[in-house]
Amino acid sequence: MSAATHPSDRYYVPHGTHWPIMGSIGLFLAVAGFSMWLNQMAFGKWVSWLGALIVAVMLFGWFGNVIAESVKGFYNDQVDKSFRWGMAWFIFSEVAFFAAFFGALFYARQLAVPWLAGQGNNFFTNVLLWEGFENAWPTSGPTGDEFEIIPAWGVPALNTAILLTSGVTLTIAHHALRAGHRGTVKIWLAATFLLGFLFLGFQAEEYVHAYQDLGLRLDSAGIYGSTFFMLTGFHGLHVLIGSIMLFVVWLRVMRGHFTPERHFAFEAVAWYWHFVDVVWLGLFIFVYWL
Repeated sequence: MSAATHPSDRYYVPHGTHWPIMGSIGLFLAVAGFSMWLNQMAFGKWVSWLGALIVAVMLFGWFGNVIAESVKGFYNDQVDKSFRWGMAWFIFSEVAFFAAFFGALFYARQLAVPWLAGQGNNFFTNVLLWEGFENAWPTSGPTGDEFEIIPAWGVPALNTAILLTSGVTLTIAHHALRAGHRGTVKIWLAATFLLGFLFLGFQAEEYVHAYQDLGLRLDSAGIYGSTFFMLTGFHGLHVLIGSIMLFVVWLRVMRGHFTPERHFAFEAVAWYWHFVDVVWLGLFIFVYWL
């Protein structure tokens, strides 16, 4: 066999699959159903849940196929490199996603609210449209809805400590995997996803407190409420996804998957989790603290 046809030089081409079209249908139903739900259509909730269920089945089946192919040794170094580039571009898209929401926060806080208060060349905007409106943050905007904010040095600070700690435990697990200490990997990886779920528990408690006691609601706290819940809510969704992925990787470790040399699935989840940590630091500073 020549060098050009050696198995290590071949690129694995996956077989045809129904998972992509199934995922597309599920996402369409989930988004369309949620939109109908927001517009108070009675069947919107059920359409949204059906779409979410289809997406969940698609993820379970598709990732199951990929894991099976990996375990059987179908993926060589070239495939591994393509996976790394794919994950890198995915995280880049996530950076852009959160940059849009942070941009909305900064635009509202540094430009829109001062303009409404008459600063710059917008004197008549304040006098004619929103007389008496002052440049202050946090604010619901000219609507004047009253609410209280969540103090930074309570649950948010605790959640910051939890996420930073989870980043440390994940790093310990990664180094243990590279050293071949599987028992250590199991312990510290389990600690990581448990900390992720603990974070979500505290965030759920925070949301209940905001809605019931502080008047901080998505439908009544104006621009501050919108930016607060969009940023923290989507971040919470990413923590949930990351925690589930960590749990799946932990199950794979328990079944003997991965070697010190080849464990990209572990590394990919680690990249994602560290990204989630960094985003939370930005949230803590710019949403809760400043």
